[in-house]
Amino acid sequence: MSRNIQIFFKRLLDIVVCSILAFCGFPILLLLALLVKLSSTGPVFFVQDRIGRNEKSYRIIKFRTMVGQPDNKETRWTKSEEARITPIGRFMRDYGLDELPQLINILKGDMSIIGPRSPLPQQVKVFPARFKKMFDMRPGVLSLAAIEGRRSLSMEERYELHVQYVETWSLKLDLKILWRSLFVILRREAATENVPKE
Repeated sequence: MSRNIQIFFKRLLDIVVCSILAFCGFPILLLLALLVKLSSTGPVFFVQDRIGRNEKSYRIIKFRTMVGQPDNKETRWTKSEEARITPIGRFMRDYGLDELPQLINILKGDMSIIGPRSPLPQQVKVFPARFKKMFDMRPGVLSLAAIEGRRSLSMEERYELHVQYVETWSLKLDLKILWRSLFVILRREAATENVPKE
């Protein structure tokens, strides 16, 4: 099967799977939104500019997990940001539930279920040329870097894995990442990246 045909089926699967999840999971999404609203002041959703396919900017949508807003100019976590995570926010981060609103991003075509993680605009400005390869595909909610030890990897190592994903991509690789991601989440190893997760 050619790469173009596989990419067509990848997009088709994104649409079908996300449509089913959005319909069946609506009560869960509604409950989480209510818990976020009742547990702390601020909006239900966190929206942030990211860079996606073909280096185009888009707005990523997540459930807010902090009191207040993180500093989007920073590329690394600070202790003050870590301290602002709410109890419900911590729970959602542990199980990746804060990422569920990205179903909207996927259905819009900004993202895919699996792909490279989308960086912040200020990070892209200092990217080495070799990292630009990751923009050949839509960014994903799940990624190769996340299952290869996101806690222990440097930012450069993570982006090297994003490039490796694009260069070696196949539907078989996506299925492998999906399967392993389920175990990562169940073991509560969905670690925070060295950028403000929100």
